[in-house]
Amino acid sequence: MNEREIRELSIDTIRGLAMDSVQQANSGHPGTAMALAPLAYTIFKRFLHVNPRGTDWPDRDRFVLSSGHACVLQYSMLHLCGYDLTLDDLKQFRQWGSRTPGHPERGHTPGIEVTTGPLGQGVGNAVGMALAERFLAERFNRPGRELVDHRTYAICSDGDLMEGISQEAASIAGHFGLGKLTLCYDDNHITIDGTTAISFDSESHMARFAAEGWHVQRVEDSEDVDALAQAIQTARENAQRPSFISIRSHIAFPAPHAVDTAKSHGSALGEDEVRATKQVMGFDPDKRFWVDERVYEHMSLRDSGAAAQSEWEQKLLGPWREAFPEMAADWDLAWQGKLREGWREALPTFAAGEQIASRSAGQKTMAAFAEFAPTMIGGAADLVESTKTVFDGAGEFSKVHAGRNVPFGIREHGMGAIVNGACAHGGIVKPYGSTFLMFSDYMRGSVRLSALMGLPVVWVWTHDSVALGEDGPTHQPIEHYASLRAIPDLWVIRPGDANETAAAWQVALEREDGPVALLLSRQNIPTLDRDEVAGAELLARGGYVLWDSAAGQTPELILISTGAELPKTLHAAQALAEDGAKVRVVSMPCMELFEAQSQDYRDEVLPRAVTARLAVEPGATMSWWKWVGLDGDVLGLDRFGASAPGSTVLEKLGFTSENIATRARALLERTP
Repeated sequence: MNEREIRELSIDTIRGLAMDSVQQANSGHPGTAMALAPLAYTIFKRFLHVNPRGTDWPDRDRFVLSSGHACVLQYSMLHLCGYDLTLDDLKQFRQWGSRTPGHPERGHTPGIEVTTGPLGQGVGNAVGMALAERFLAERFNRPGRELVDHRTYAICSDGDLMEGISQEAASIAGHFGLGKLTLCYDDNHITIDGTTAISFDSESHMARFAAEGWHVQRVEDSEDVDALAQAIQTARENAQRPSFISIRSHIAFPAPHAVDTAKSHGSALGEDEVRATKQVMGFDPDKRFWVDERVYEHMSLRDSGAAAQSEWEQKLLGPWREAFPEMAADWDLAWQGKLREGWREALPTFAAGEQIASRSAGQKTMAAFAEFAPTMIGGAADLVESTKTVFDGAGEFSKVHAGRNVPFGIREHGMGAIVNGACAHGGIVKPYGSTFLMFSDYMRGSVRLSALMGLPVVWVWTHDSVALGEDGPTHQPIEHYASLRAIPDLWVIRPGDANETAAAWQVALEREDGPVALLLSRQNIPTLDRDEVAGAELLARGGYVLWDSAAGQTPELILISTGAELPKTLHAAQALAEDGAKVRVVSMPCMELFEAQSQDYRDEVLPRAVTARLAVEPGATMSWWKWVGLDGDVLGLDRFGASAPGSTVLEKLGFTSENIATRARALLERTP
């Protein structure tokens, strides 16, 4: 069998596996996988430098299928190329507990770099990976020792390009000149509702990307493997700009009746059409999940990948380690996701009585640990002066210098996906993104995916309440606390003073299995005297007894609070205690961490016998009823804010020590 014949057999085998997997599941998206089989074959066989048996090799190329609905294409490629994914896995496509879920999921399947499916996210992730490669290359490479030198390839669909997040990410990639990024666009003219003529054909996608600083090419026939290879090679040679390759394809090709139909996008072809397509390809229609042994031999990347990784380790990594031992120590820590020793001891302690916004305390905390996290990068959505999330003296990321401070511009959603991609790439310790808490709405899809993937990223959201003030209800978060707490595996921390802020950053830097969100104030907060109240290190337990008016006795009233309202709540409790009430104040900056504690600990903090519980937080009340119970009360906001100075807004809406005390007294009076 000559080269052309084995190539055609391999491509048709990919199509056969895609059809059979979707047909057996009676669920999935076969059409795109069939149409893009030649492209996937070309990328994996001709260009992708990976080791199927070393999926954590730092200098491997990255591949992202942003059009995650076509994941059966990626699964088929991973199986044929020698990854730990079997035919039995393909036969379990979209089934409970399988390694081949309905969209690619990081951690479920060897070779899957990121979870994709929400369209456009993968484009942003790919930009983040290319950005991470650029940063690590500049930090660790030395003349003649190119330790970091790999590319990122991504495939996207019409839907990806319609989503605004891809526009945000593409704009950043072009602005930064991320030349090792290649994005292949599947121009199949089909969406779920019909052809793209009804919603998308009026714009020039190539002109859009060219205007954003990308190198653009067009391949008119997705079946022309030589043209695909030439386009990708040209992209590789264009080192100054990211590359966009628009490829005209025909969905479900070569199915005789399903080709170019919207139905083939998201439905199994049907047994008759699968049989007919196999006959067109010269396959036995009675055979399912059939792979010729010659295809396995031809497509396996195991030997070449192992050899490439071994050569990299022996000729690059080994000599580089010997030449730069201190840098090698940082390299090892970076790929373990850890900071240099001593960072905890370097965290600041703030003096009692100091008036400081938690965003400013966060700034000082970041400055304290900055030198211990040399590969931590991040930035703000054009708000770095407000969020105060900058590493002083670490430079800005740009076309000419990969600084640690990434100017994301006003692109919250793109920022989120890029941060996720940089984290998934590896070597970037605790990447972060920041903006006003209100605008977490604009990046929610990326935040949810960070939790779904278990990525240890940090989201820093400041201006965390109606105390933001004059900008008014358009900028004042209300439902955001509850909304973010509803995302599984996202830890949401709203620290109550400067020392809790430092402790919150410690939690964020220590977490290895998921994201942490820090909700920080615009306004100054008095720093609590930790000689009179419990230590801020107890924040790590999510909730803790801050102060008891009658230590050692069961309280009759418990006040629970977070953030800037914590000192006011403490002041109210002290006033109640002067009137003879037995009052406890509980700081609960992180409900997720508190819920993870033992039942005994939770009962110790919130005794079941004490039903008079008042929660104080200037946001939607729905999160709190679990902790205060039906007999408790919540001083919150189930309405929008207003435009006025922040202190006035808080006063008018009842967030004063005096009103907290009044609500508490009323609660005590009606409690049996």
